[in-house]
Amino acid sequence: MDNKLSKTNQTIFEQIKRSDQNKNEYWSARDLAKVLEYSEYRHFKPVIDRAKDACKNSGYEVLDHFEDILEMIELGKGAKRGIDEVKLSRYACYLIVQNADPTKEIVALGQTYFAVQTRLQEIQQMQAYQQLNTEEEKRIFLRKEMAEHNKHLAEAAKGAGVIEPIDYAIFQNHGYMGLYGGLDAKGIHKRKGLKKSENILDHMGSTELAANLFRATQTEEKLKRENIKGKQKANQTHFEVGKKVRKTIEELGGTMPENLPVAGSIKKLDKKDNLKKLTGKKKK
Repeated sequence: MDNKLSKTNQTIFEQIKRSDQNKNEYWSARDLAKVLEYSEYRHFKPVIDRAKDACKNSGYEVLDHFEDILEMIELGKGAKRGIDEVKLSRYACYLIVQNADPTKEIVALGQTYFAVQTRLQEIQQMQAYQQLNTEEEKRIFLRKEMAEHNKHLAEAAKGAGVIEPIDYAIFQNHGYMGLYGGLDAKGIHKRKGLKKSENILDHMGSTELAANLFRATQTEEKLKRENIKGKQKANQTHFEVGKKVRKTIEELGGTMPENLPVAGSIKKLDKKDNLKKLTGKKKK
């Protein structure tokens, strides 16, 4: 896909972004429907409904991301008429493009754009992350996030039928293979020169950790959102999400994760000093 075309269409999503009186960003459902090439708004409403269901199934409050309003429009000669409208958060837009017509090129572009931007926004809005200055601090922060979200991913996988430890290891390998161009955990160890006993995540820099965090969170949401059942389907889902994250990195001109440098063990960092920096408290 032409990079120039991609950037142009990504700019379109920014161009239709609005701000309310409190300077909070939002998107108009009717504006988004036009950009996503729906001929009539009524054809777009079912997409919004599916997105709302996905939001609810993911454990989020629908009203926090979809606000139904009545917007007044000019009819001429001073007359006005109210029309149904929905104020959408960035996350709502992400869910909408995930449920829109996948055959449309602009929908595919929107899926990548809102997926990346939503995750970046989540990280940027974390107050603790904003206060970090060094690579070590960022690594520790993201490693903790990774540990937490891996728990959520394990629960989502369990709900899909991935229960036994061996099955979960296979499930995790599928995610790695998608993100690392076919390399499973064993292959990554070999590529990175790590010992069998060394945890891959403990030797990732912040960039690589962020990519894996993105993989984990998006897989968790997709498993829940689409109510995926069965080990094979769960494995395939993890692989596809990993592959999509890899493609996004490629489109943004980033370095493939298997080519990123190996970092020293995160366990060897000064935990006491870093804990103080991250929380403002001394380790007890």
